[in-house]
Amino acid sequence: MGSSYSLAVLLLWLSVAQSLNSVWRWECEKGACQKKQITNDTIETALSLSTCRLFCSQSAALWPKPTGDVSIGNYLTQLNINSINIEGAKSDTPIFDLSRAAERIFKEEIQTLIPSNINVVGGKSLIINLDVKNPNISKISLDVDESYTLKVSETSDGRIQALVTAPTFFGARHALVTLGQLVIFDDLRDQLQIVRDFLVSDRPAYPYRGVLLDTSRNYISVDAIKRTIKAMGASKLNTFHWHITDSHSFPYVSKSRPDLVKYGAYSPSKIYSQSDVEDIIQYARERGIRVMPEFDAPAHVGEGWQNTSLVTCFNWQPWQDYCVEPPCGQFDPTKAELYDAIEDIYGDMIEQFQPDIFHMGGDEVNFNCWNSTANIVEWMEKEQGWSRTESDFIKLWNYFQAQALQRLYKKTSSPIPVWTKGDDVQITDLLENGYKLILSNYDALYLDCGFAGWVTDGNNWCSPYIGWQKVYENKPAGIAGNKKDQILGSEATLWTEQADTSSVDGRLWPRAAALAEVLWSEPSTGWQEAEHRFLIHRERLVSLGIDADAIEPQWCLMNEENCRIGATFNSANTNV
Repeated sequence: MGSSYSLAVLLLWLSVAQSLNSVWRWECEKGACQKKQITNDTIETALSLSTCRLFCSQSAALWPKPTGDVSIGNYLTQLNINSINIEGAKSDTPIFDLSRAAERIFKEEIQTLIPSNINVVGGKSLIINLDVKNPNISKISLDVDESYTLKVSETSDGRIQALVTAPTFFGARHALVTLGQLVIFDDLRDQLQIVRDFLVSDRPAYPYRGVLLDTSRNYISVDAIKRTIKAMGASKLNTFHWHITDSHSFPYVSKSRPDLVKYGAYSPSKIYSQSDVEDIIQYARERGIRVMPEFDAPAHVGEGWQNTSLVTCFNWQPWQDYCVEPPCGQFDPTKAELYDAIEDIYGDMIEQFQPDIFHMGGDEVNFNCWNSTANIVEWMEKEQGWSRTESDFIKLWNYFQAQALQRLYKKTSSPIPVWTKGDDVQITDLLENGYKLILSNYDALYLDCGFAGWVTDGNNWCSPYIGWQKVYENKPAGIAGNKKDQILGSEATLWTEQADTSSVDGRLWPRAAALAEVLWSEPSTGWQEAEHRFLIHRERLVSLGIDADAIEPQWCLMNEENCRIGATFNSANTNV
């Protein structure tokens, strides 16, 4: 009798538990979501892992961590995927189209949370009200206010209302990213759910938060570039630094100089047409991101310029004598017609990108290349009265930069990007001289490091591999000290000698998202506090179609209290 009764209870429990899709639930204990078996007593209140994370994790599992206080209630409510609307943007303002695009993007990204084989029905409507104080600002710049306030509550008629207040569209867009992270798919009940009560005020610590992508060493498809930009928007990065040309290829279609792409692209299919560029710029703008073009010079030029007589040292051998990697190539600064060509390219890029910041390149100039070019040496000696010392070649370099700068249509007081080690005395010297800097120190932010050597045996020059923890600990405040106010931000960098369309996602993500939190939140805590939120954000990126690298076994994501060494758990809200 007793065994029959026990069996009946067990079968009843299994039947109900199966209706919840799993026999497991999660409970917040000591600041971590702990896995427990569903019982008769807990079946009604069982929390899915995604639900538990919202209430148990620090800062509601948001990434990047908000800079203001986060207030989150204890309840979720079912959300109707087919009843989400954004209101408040007026049709006669410059941001109206951006707001419509933001609504579309928000809905698309929420849809990715739902498994493809699940049809969710029912739930409450979500009304998002945008209150943008200055609707005339439709382009990101260094002085644009990206702050926002987000309040989520239930209205008297049973709808969920999200009130977004922001000085600009770009702050409002960030609020939508935060709001999207408050929506989860409950896989116990096959429901889309949203936090019912929430309040945060938030703003970034640094105005320049970037990713550099090189599309010359290996061609990166337009779709892959868009995936990079999508992941940037989801992580609140705001600058896509496009290293679009180099000595290896010239894939950019210059309206004024069309022969450059004809001779310089890897193939006719591996180019960036004017429509491609415009598509990428608009795609980025809708996600709160500027596209900053770079035309690298006077070094890093070669393919495309073969028939111009404006380049010297192109593919000279042995290459080690004339550049840092093959093929070599540098402009000949003594050619007057060079600056007409540069002006044309600058003009094309400025007209097309309309950037508030322009990158003129200027790194890794090889003086031996110029010293081995007869007409350059003759010009220096006869026309300028210079010798052939290092200081004289620095004068030649300065001559080029001054001439090139004069050809820029738009002159701005631009910051200086620094590609060196974080402890290099050059950074200190620049700060002491009052310069504003954008950090991209190779010892922590070069995401191409740690792979096999391609011009030598062993590993590549900047090995070892840089883990996300090192990216996270590369704090601008720690590098700049009392000159921190001169740091505009940083950028993670992916040079593509050993990456292309098939691998760019995994090289950049999720490591670039670690930088995103550093620049947005300026955390005083270390990577250990951020680790579990970081794993959750990596899952978000994957749901968006980004092939972000795995960081740990999924078991650790589901059993966080068992994978950390010496961790201390502090629950933001254990009353769940």
